[in-house]
Amino acid sequence: MRRSRSRAYPQERTSLSDFAQTVKQQADIVKVIEGYIRLRKAGAQNYTGLCPFHKEKSPSFSVHAVRQFYHCFGCQASGDVFSFVGKIENVTFPEAVRIVAQKCGIPLPKREFSSPEQAAEARLRTRLLELHEAATAWFEEQLRGPEGALAREYLAGRGLTPEGIKTFRIGYAPDSYNALRDQLSGMADNETLRASGLFSSKEQGDGSLGPIYDRFRKRVMFPIANESGRVIAFTGRVLETGEKAGPKYFNSPETLLYSKSLVLFNLDKAKTAIRQAGYALLVEGQMDCISVYLRGIQHVIATSGTAFTEQQVALLRRHTSNVIVNFDPDAAGASAAEKSIALLTEEGFSIRIVTLDSGLDPDRYIRERGLDAYSEASQPGSWEPEAIQKTNDSWAAYKEAIRGARRQGDYLIERARQMFPGAATEQKVKAVNFLLPHIRRMPEMLARDRFARDAALQLGIADSVLREELLHGARKRRDHIEVRATALTEVERVLLRALAITDPDNERARRLAAEALAEQPAWFEHLGTFAALRALAVRQANDPMDAVEDPAQRALLAEVLLAETKPLEQGEVLSAIQEIQERAIENQLRELRGPLIEAARDQGSAEWTALWKQKLELDRALQQLHNRKPPVVS
Repeated sequence: MRRSRSRAYPQERTSLSDFAQTVKQQADIVKVIEGYIRLRKAGAQNYTGLCPFHKEKSPSFSVHAVRQFYHCFGCQASGDVFSFVGKIENVTFPEAVRIVAQKCGIPLPKREFSSPEQAAEARLRTRLLELHEAATAWFEEQLRGPEGALAREYLAGRGLTPEGIKTFRIGYAPDSYNALRDQLSGMADNETLRASGLFSSKEQGDGSLGPIYDRFRKRVMFPIANESGRVIAFTGRVLETGEKAGPKYFNSPETLLYSKSLVLFNLDKAKTAIRQAGYALLVEGQMDCISVYLRGIQHVIATSGTAFTEQQVALLRRHTSNVIVNFDPDAAGASAAEKSIALLTEEGFSIRIVTLDSGLDPDRYIRERGLDAYSEASQPGSWEPEAIQKTNDSWAAYKEAIRGARRQGDYLIERARQMFPGAATEQKVKAVNFLLPHIRRMPEMLARDRFARDAALQLGIADSVLREELLHGARKRRDHIEVRATALTEVERVLLRALAITDPDNERARRLAAEALAEQPAWFEHLGTFAALRALAVRQANDPMDAVEDPAQRALLAEVLLAETKPLEQGEVLSAIQEIQERAIENQLRELRGPLIEAARDQGSAEWTALWKQKLELDRALQQLHNRKPPVVS
């Protein structure tokens, strides 16, 4: 049995490879990557942007529109459209092919897998998505039914219309331990239902798990979607009060589909508006996010009550590096805001902070003051949000709040003064100790200097104290941007381009370079790109970037290919090969000088005769090369 399975997998991989090649030929890597990060044109066929795979402030990530590959000169990540999607979505190659095919509107063939484990995981993932979709639809139905009356009343009191409820697919979980289980039992076995996170079970005396029952009961249900818009988890909001009601908000557990540190609520709906606006509005709660979004400010996302994680920051960086933070004004919200500000600062984000008066969260502020007032309080003057457009008179309060967004330095200084009030030296020391880590995290020297100057002024201390601390910290700062200087010769550039040719109409130029390398490898060994040239000459893969495994050599190849401005001509390849040959002969002649001088003491010896004959042959070959007419390109 095991043997027959292993025989089947190579065939399955071949089938996947054939489909992948079809998808790759039709996919536009620029359009696919632009769905994740912002790119700008940098030449006739190149695009650049901030790399999503490492921390950087200056773009080192390049995409070649014609050759359909990407390369980062900072972290050396490179590859084709599938490796990009696979790396950024953290999925396997078959899953990456499927995602790209769906983005390009290419019908999917029957799924093939390289191992039983991979096939089983893919089946489970698909089934869990189906269960969550079915549960979402069922919760929506329950909200519309008799048992959902109290939930509908609650949502109406929060300012939600039927259209808004439909947009976010909000539902209701009735007061039942088995209603959802009975609804979904025909779709999957108990083990799969248990893996979905939609159900709970109690541990028995013997250590085994008892029967499953509905995890969510008597709660308003807010679906949580991944970046593609597929429901992967839920947040349940309790309607009752008291100890028996349980926590106010109750989330799905970690599952194969859902990890709370990897998801930003509403990013699936907000990502386009974020790129258009040039910044993201970050709020703490899902209801805050929904309230803001439904009133027209669509570049809003939420952390679902937790501080930012590095993974979430990386997720957001694909779309913007500007963020307005508007967390709840209570102690927990302020603490979460500080942690988020710290992480965003370390990642090079430009940050503004909104503090709403009267201690209101965004949802209540909008309902009580209006949308315009909030917009004014949380919109930065330098980030004009194209996504915000005036639609009615209720916007006044919201817009006023957004426009009052403060620089992070001003916010943190005020926070330090609130936590450590008074003029006592002890309080000032505590305030400085609170601020110093935030100042040190700022990557720009001018921004750090301004922050320190303002802090010293407002705390009433000498700025020399803060400057000394900053100088000490600056010596420990790490440079996140790798700079690589290369000095490729024109010959190397031509040969790399020739061996990277994939166009059948120009195959002759590639074959000339490959044959020269195969016949006389010693001619090329002195070149710094020899390893890349050798790999390209014998490559099996159609994509030249796939053929070069060494990161440094792959970076050299990427640099050359990204600098292309016109197709390579056959004559250029012949000239490069001739120059390599001339250099090789000249090197051989130099190596002969020493032995010839030694042998000249006995010019009649067989050794001297052989060496002199070798020199004459090399002189003749070199003269022939010098006399050769420029090659004619047919």
